Amino acid sequence: MNRHPARPITEEDRETYERDGIVFLRGLFDADWIAHLRAWGDRAMAAPGPHAEEYGTKGQGRFFGDLDIARRQEGFRRFVHESPAAEIAGRVMGASRVNFFYDQFLVKEPGTAARTPWHQDQPYWAVSGRQVCSIWLPFDPVAEETCIEYVAGSHRWPEYNPAHFSDHTPYEGTGLPALPDIEAERDKHKILRFALEPGDCLVFQAMIVHGAPGNGSATRRRALATRWTGDDARYCRRPGEVAIPTRDPGLSPGDRMDCGDFPLIWEA
Repeated sequence: MNRHPARPITEEDRETYERDGIVFLRGLFDADWIAHLRAWGDRAMAAPGPHAEEYGTKGQGRFFGDLDIARRQEGFRRFVHESPAAEIAGRVMGASRVNFFYDQFLVKEPGTAARTPWHQDQPYWAVSGRQVCSIWLPFDPVAEETCIEYVAGSHRWPEYNPAHFSDHTPYEGTGLPALPDIEAERDKHKILRFALEPGDCLVFQAMIVHGAPGNGSATRRRALATRWTGDDARYCRRPGEVAIPTRDPGLSPGDRMDCGDFPLIWEA
């Protein structure tokens, strides 16, 4: 299993991330990591945690999600600490240090109609800063038409109110405005999507607007999203509903993200 990216992160990769808020990186994780995650993903689905959810409508496929799995399962914890993910995040963000924030495992079975609604990630989270990103790593081939879609450049937009994935109802008490109806005005935006193979990944800034179609293909779409923070990230408890973290990490507002729940994984 490779501990470092299978190829260097280039200046072009960084420039793409800074410009668009998203960069597609091909073949950075070896086949052993994918096999490892597939096996542990099966275990995660067989023993869901307290935050697992079924997002889809019964009879229209299955959209399963779970998070904080690295706290419960050694195989996911090993990926956090030993895979190239933290280094990839750090080099793409231009950070000198990277903390793990949390993990989220997402599965869309074939024939699943449920969409992932358009949203920004960071308004769901108790963290501030620009060096906050996700790495989305698929376990299965992902066709362009079933991939997550990203509004290029929207990582520079203001914050918008989150919504619950299960029923799309807005979060309460945040004071944030509703996100524009991206689906109704797709032609006004540059929307990016990609075809990925296992071992490829997407790295995206936590403020970029993104969503995903259902899975109308004949194959599963399993992916692990790991979240990472860099130099300028600070604990920031937001007003109203907050989804992440799922428990008190023992930090005070303005603290660096250094604690048992958010360990420092990589330094340049």
